[in-house]
Amino acid sequence: MSSSSPSTATSATGTDEGAVITSRSIKSIYVYEAPVRLWHWVNALAITVLCVTGYFIGSPPPTMPGEASDNYLMGYIRFAHFAAAYIFAIGLAARIYWAFVGNHHARELFSLPMFSTAYWKEVLTMLKWYAFLIPRPNRYVGHNPLARMAMFFMYFLLSLFMIVTGFALYGEGLGMGSWADQLFGWVIPLMGQSQDVHTWHHLGMWGLIIFVIFHVYAAIREDIMGRQSVVSTMISGHRTFKD
Repeated sequence: MSSSSPSTATSATGTDEGAVITSRSIKSIYVYEAPVRLWHWVNALAITVLCVTGYFIGSPPPTMPGEASDNYLMGYIRFAHFAAAYIFAIGLAARIYWAFVGNHHARELFSLPMFSTAYWKEVLTMLKWYAFLIPRPNRYVGHNPLARMAMFFMYFLLSLFMIVTGFALYGEGLGMGSWADQLFGWVIPLMGQSQDVHTWHHLGMWGLIIFVIFHVYAAIREDIMGRQSVVSTMISGHRTFKD
């Protein structure tokens, strides 16, 4: 048996202290606090429900058989949409609050160092990395600069747009004088008419879907090909570096 072959005990138990000693060390840094991680996964679930129900609200399923009074499918879909919208909006408000009281990584989504030359150089580095033009990116403890930009426009701009237009349409259903109408009723005349708000809100949904596709792809790709963990970091809070 060659010296590189595992011992009988190693093969039987899976323990191999020699391999552990000679392997590369992995460094770990605590990045995302528990409230940030909880918000991320609750927000992901809310967005999923909003997009699925929003699609069916815009493109209703075929007519159900029997009397209309025997079916409440669209009512359930709309209820799920409204409930997820409340969770989404309250979650964003809580996330903004945590940006002030959490660690400095909690504030990354709400600010962009637009006038920093170093920041834009790192954005260019990440663009090259995603285009397979460089062998590996730099090591980022928080969000990488390109992800930070994408998150800023998605959470701080697109999310606010979806909340404002969504509650404006919700207020239209609740009726004049309702809390939603009083707070967001100005949106409909500003954008033209109700159908215009519906159209832009629906387009915003597709913007969210496209963002989620790229976000999931980039996270999994980084875990496989990159130098640091991404998916597991949003579960444990620790960013690990492979080299």
